[in-house]
Amino acid sequence: MAIVEHPTKTGTLSSWQHSLKIAFRDSWQLLKFLGLASEPAPLVANDAGSNLDSNGKSRHLYSDIGSIQESPFALFVTREFASRMRKSDWNDPLLRQVWVDAKEEIVTPGYLKDPVGDSKTELAPGLLHKYHGRVLLVMTGACAIHCRYCFRRHYPYSSAPKSIDEWEPALDAIEADNSIQEVILSGGDPLSIVDSVLSQLLDRLAKIPHLKRLRIHTRFPIVIPSRITSRFIDILSDSRLSKWIVLHINHANEIDDEVYQAVDRMRRSGAILLNQSVLLEGINNDIDSLVTLSEKLINANILPYYLHQLDPVQSAAHFEVPVAKGKQLVVEMAKRLPGFAVPKYVYEKSGEPNKTLIY
Repeated sequence: MAIVEHPTKTGTLSSWQHSLKIAFRDSWQLLKFLGLASEPAPLVANDAGSNLDSNGKSRHLYSDIGSIQESPFALFVTREFASRMRKSDWNDPLLRQVWVDAKEEIVTPGYLKDPVGDSKTELAPGLLHKYHGRVLLVMTGACAIHCRYCFRRHYPYSSAPKSIDEWEPALDAIEADNSIQEVILSGGDPLSIVDSVLSQLLDRLAKIPHLKRLRIHTRFPIVIPSRITSRFIDILSDSRLSKWIVLHINHANEIDDEVYQAVDRMRRSGAILLNQSVLLEGINNDIDSLVTLSEKLINANILPYYLHQLDPVQSAAHFEVPVAKGKQLVVEMAKRLPGFAVPKYVYEKSGEPNKTLIY
C-alpha cells in the first residue's frame, strides 16, 4: 500500500508521514533527548546486578538496550509524544508506556499471545466478528507508537489484507450479513493508512445499505496530531454513516494544545468522540491521575468511555493493577467527578458476547 500522497514542503511525504519517518527508533537517541543518557536507570525486579558495567559506566538495567533493535516489537515513539515527557525522569508516565522493559522477557503463566481471542472470531482475512451487529477490520499492523502493553503486539499482521482489492472478501462478508450495522476500523492504527485509500474504503462501506455506523479506533490524534488533515475531515464529513472516533489516552500529560486542535477538527466533521484508557501500574493507577485525565477529556468534549483492566497479553504482566485497586479507584472517581466523566471499568474475556463490567 503506497504511503505517498501529495508533494509538500517535506518532499514527497506529508507532514504526518515525515513525523513517522523521524520518530525515535533508537533507545539511546530517546534517552539523550530526555536527558537520561548519563543517568542510571531503576533496577528491574529480580535483578541483583550492579548499576555499573566493568568500566564503571552506568548500565541501564531498566531494559536490555542492546537487544532492542532485534526485538520484533521494538521501541517506536514519535517526537511529538516524546516532547510531552518530563526531562530527566525515568518514572515519567508517558515514557513508561513506550520504554522496552527487561520484564517483557519474563514468561508469565496465564498471559497469552492472543489474550482476547481474535483468532477465533476471524470470518475473513482481517475481519473479526466478536459481537452482535458489529464487525472489526484489522486494517494494518502499523502504528505511530509502540505501547508496551498492546494486546495485539503478537497479532499475525503479515496475513492481513494490504490493499482495497485484498479487502474484498471481508467487504463481501459484511455485505452478505444484514445483521451487521457497525464497522470498526482498528489495527494497528487505521490512520496509518493514507487518506486516498481510506476514502476508497469508506466509500465502499457506505454503499452497503444495512451499515449505519462507522467507528475508528486511533491513537494518531494524540501522537501525531497533524494526521488529522483537512482531507481526512472532508472524508468523514462526506460519509453518510454515523461516525464515532474512539481515542486512546491513558494520562492527562498526553494532551496538549495541538491535540486539542486535532480533536476540535474531528468534532467539526460530525464525529462523536470517546476515550478508552488502560489501567496501568506506575502510569495512571492513582486517583489524581485518573481524575485529571477525565477532567481534561470532558473539557475537550471527549466522553470517557472505558477504563480497561489490562488484557493478559504475554510480555505485559508488569503493567497489571489488581482489580480490587481498580474498583477502589473508580469508586473514588465517582465521588470527585460528574457521572458522565466516570468511565466504565471493564475487561474483555475471550468468547464472551460483550465486555464484562467490573464497576
